Amino acid sequence: MDLNHAIETTLTVARNEWKYVAEVSTELAPDLPAVQGLPAELNQVILNLIVNATHAIGDVVKNVEGAKGMIKIATRLAGPWVEITISDTGTGIPEEIRHRIFEPFFTTKEVGKGTGQGLAIARSTIVKKHAGELFFESTMGKGTTFTIRLPAPIDGAKA
Repeated sequence: MDLNHAIETTLTVARNEWKYVAEVSTELAPDLPAVQGLPAELNQVILNLIVNATHAIGDVVKNVEGAKGMIKIATRLAGPWVEITISDTGTGIPEEIRHRIFEPFFTTKEVGKGTGQGLAIARSTIVKKHAGELFFESTMGKGTTFTIRLPAPIDGAKA
């Protein structure tokens, strides 16, 4: 599947979620190889990460009229991996809960805003179903970057 196309499509689908709280920029590698995968499930992972980024930014800008944060999505070929990074200028993830964010049903969102399933499903999809990696870096008050790594095709097939 073509990950760049999947990202563009998912951003369009999620536009009503992010358009009032964030600007979105993309740096999608034009030579990104196609990856083997389950398109609907990979799209769901990307959507979950965009929605989480939007909610984190919303918590930062909610009391500032007209303020918007930034979501940056990039793709690249990184050795044996095709890599997607999704960065936000949201609240950041507190150090004391970072070890729990991939647990099923764990959420920091208010009641009715999240189920605690998004990141658990994302990790399962990437790690178990696609032999990839999912990890993050976060700085309180500055934001979070999630990185998805999927195995690059051995033959270098283009998307």
